[in-house]
Amino acid sequence: MTPLPVGKLPAGLLQDMLDRHASCDPRVVLGPGNGEDAALIEMGDRFLVAKTDPVTFATDEIGWYAVHVNANDVACCGGTPRWFLATLLLPENGTTPELVESIFGQLAKACRQLGVSLCGGHTEITHGLERPIVVGQMLGEVAADGYVTSSGARAGDALILTKGIAIEGTSLIVKEKRDELRGVLSDADVRRCANFIHVPGISVVKDAQLALEVGEVHALHDPTEGGVATGLWELAQASNVGLVIEEERLPILPECDALCRHFGLDPLGLIGSGSLLIAAAKDRAAAIIQRLHSEGIAAALIGQVVPVEDECCIRSPDRTLRPLPTFSRDEIARLFG
Repeated sequence: MTPLPVGKLPAGLLQDMLDRHASCDPRVVLGPGNGEDAALIEMGDRFLVAKTDPVTFATDEIGWYAVHVNANDVACCGGTPRWFLATLLLPENGTTPELVESIFGQLAKACRQLGVSLCGGHTEITHGLERPIVVGQMLGEVAADGYVTSSGARAGDALILTKGIAIEGTSLIVKEKRDELRGVLSDADVRRCANFIHVPGISVVKDAQLALEVGEVHALHDPTEGGVATGLWELAQASNVGLVIEEERLPILPECDALCRHFGLDPLGLIGSGSLLIAAAKDRAAAIIQRLHSEGIAAALIGQVVPVEDECCIRSPDRTLRPLPTFSRDEIARLFG
């Protein structure tokens, strides 16, 4: 049998596994599925929002990453992140008390930033690992009538993207490939891009909260592994809709564009934490964008949701349509692989 590539399981294989093996009691309002960010469990007049996600690419600030990427998915269900648990798997060679202290400090810092309690987990030095891995579990809560899902997008909705494409991927590349970037980016640009995880930042908790304040938000989804293109496919498949994306409106950061050209990567398939996809009623799109801008968060109207029969396409400036690309693995995995 041919081994599967590094990255997410193919969507069809994953769905088959879920169809055959997942079981949920009646209080599970939202269970596992392709494109869904978290689980929702009925707890009286409120729902518990539960999410787990590992951090495997990043080595710098790995604890800080783990908190924020899990909080993002809770926020994408309309929830407020509250409690965090972490499983720390540390390499058998090279784990020092200083490394452990550093990761715990990062976890604590990120939890303070979000008002989250670090309330449990597990830590061990693990055979066979070359670098630390942190698996996070974030719990949050949302009013029973206040949740959203990735499957709620409707034909006719406007599609908004916050911040820019491949914020996380751009930061990871400059950190790991700094010595290869002379003549591609200036030293000042390299330093600034390395800090992209903080400014504009990989957290979309505030992005989601501001959009929901305006109202008529039907779906939220944060692109992560596989980039914005994969995030768009996940949203479309979960909602059983098509998408038309306007190529000229895609906010590809110039630094990201330069890096992708240099390394032969497609920015649409590059790991994308920091962006938020928002499907909202067309007549509320301008107000949502204005609200985000008022808080210093960039946002762009990148396309629209269409009936599923129209599939998922990118429209060029000359108005021709081509299929939205798919990626069997993240572009950063291809670069580092």
